[in-house]
Amino acid sequence: MHNDRKIYTKTGDKGETSLLGGTRVPKYHDRIEAYGTLDELNSYIGLLRDQDIDIRHKEILLRIQDRLFTAESLLAADPAKEPEYALPKMHDEDILLLEREIDNMNIELPPLISFILPGGHAAVSHAHIARCICRRAERLTIRLSTSSPVDLIIIRYLNRLSDFLFVLARRLAKDLNATETIWKAII
Repeated sequence: MHNDRKIYTKTGDKGETSLLGGTRVPKYHDRIEAYGTLDELNSYIGLLRDQDIDIRHKEILLRIQDRLFTAESLLAADPAKEPEYALPKMHDEDILLLEREIDNMNIELPPLISFILPGGHAAVSHAHIARCICRRAERLTIRLSTSSPVDLIIIRYLNRLSDFLFVLARRLAKDLNATETIWKAII
C-alpha cells in the first residue's frame, strides 16, 4: 500500500508555521516555543520510560505523555479562533494523580535535608533532565500567559509534574541502589 501523504509540506520554509485554526505565526512565536518545549519534554519522558525501571513508573509516565499531548494541542490552538473540532481537555484529576504518585513515592524516601546533585544512575539523570525541561516549559507557558490566553490548568500541571519528576528521580535512585550525592556548599 502506498501512502501519498508526505511528511514535508514546505509551508514552513520561510520561518512560519500554522497554529490550529490556520493562523500563520513565526516559528519563534511564544506559543510555538511553549508547545515545542512540551513536545521536547514529552520526547524526553519517552526516553525515561525506555529505561530499565519499574513497570508502575512506566505506566504513569505513559499517562503523563498522553496529558502532555493534550496540553500541546491546547497551546497549539489559536485562542482568537473557534477550533474546527473539539480539543481534548485537561482535568483536575490529572493533577491529583501526580500528587498521589508524589505522596506514594515520598513515603519510602528519606527526608530531604539538603540539595542533591543529579546523577548516580542513567535513569535518575534522565528523570532530572526531564524535570529541567519541564521547568523550562512551565516558564515559557507562564510567559505566554502574560500576552495570550492560556488554560491555567496547564501551568498547574507542569508545576506539579516537575515536582513529580524530582521525586521520581529520588525514587529511582532508591530502586536502583544509586547513591544520592548531597550538595555541600563550599563557603
